[in-house]
Amino acid sequence: MINPNFPLGPANLAWANLFLERYVDAEKTVQQAAERQLNFPDLIMLPYVIAFYKGDRAGMELAAARGKDNPESADWMTNTEALALAYSGHLQQARTMTRRAVDMERQAHQSERAAMYEAGAAVREALFGNASEARQRAKVALGLSKGRDVEYGAAFALVLSGDIAGSRPLTNDLANRFPEDTFVRFTYLPIQRALLALSEEDSAAAIEYLEIAVPYDLAIPGSWFAFFGNMYAPYVRGQAYLSAHRYTEAVGEFQKILDHPGIVFADPVRAIAPLQLGRALASGGDRNKARAAYEDFLMLWRDADTGIPLLKQAKAEYIKL
Repeated sequence: MINPNFPLGPANLAWANLFLERYVDAEKTVQQAAERQLNFPDLIMLPYVIAFYKGDRAGMELAAARGKDNPESADWMTNTEALALAYSGHLQQARTMTRRAVDMERQAHQSERAAMYEAGAAVREALFGNASEARQRAKVALGLSKGRDVEYGAAFALVLSGDIAGSRPLTNDLANRFPEDTFVRFTYLPIQRALLALSEEDSAAAIEYLEIAVPYDLAIPGSWFAFFGNMYAPYVRGQAYLSAHRYTEAVGEFQKILDHPGIVFADPVRAIAPLQLGRALASGGDRNKARAAYEDFLMLWRDADTGIPLLKQAKAEYIKL
């Protein structure tokens, strides 16, 4: 680095190493920044993320306490804790933490950040099968902001929770307001249009919509700040292949998510990718591998809240295997 004391440099380097699963390099970069006493929100957050990847619960708790003591990172850390809790199925606790993060931002008059956290919560609820809660969180998010990434998250959550009439205008609005935006053109709109096509049982159209997103499957979206949206194109493409009975291709898409943990962090799609992989394998007739994938998901959610609809479905499907 030309200027190692410019905090954005080591922060970006550490994130890049994490995305590439170079956890040791990321940790070394953060430690060197700490030795130089660089103060930057990302450098306060990163020890928590690194501890998460290492499975270091004590390290996560220590980093969270430090992060919440700093006014520049308190809200981000609190929402990230929510994400980690939801990842292991502790949804009630995750909701509490997200509400705290949103309240912090509202009190600070940071409505865009508050809306991002609400949009991420809406996506999480939709993916876990809580349609009513997802629609409510999406409504709250849109009441706070009509920003690009907020609108995308809300639209995604609404279509997954069955509110097609609510999602379609948001999708159209993204196309009209951001016609040249890279995120919108190559990830957000293809994903949204594919989901809308799937809601009409048109898997062929969904797969076609997502073709343009393939080169960007491993890209980091604008919604990354709230830690949702990473690798959603492969996730939706996997769903489309499942719908089209192209099970081998569906397996490949869900496996792609599992093969890149550095990119997806604790995004809910990483938590549920083993379940979707199991469904694809079971549909393709490979019951042994399907059982193993289901067991991976059920092990991750072994202490999860019992009322999550997706968990109930997974347990019922596993029994039939």
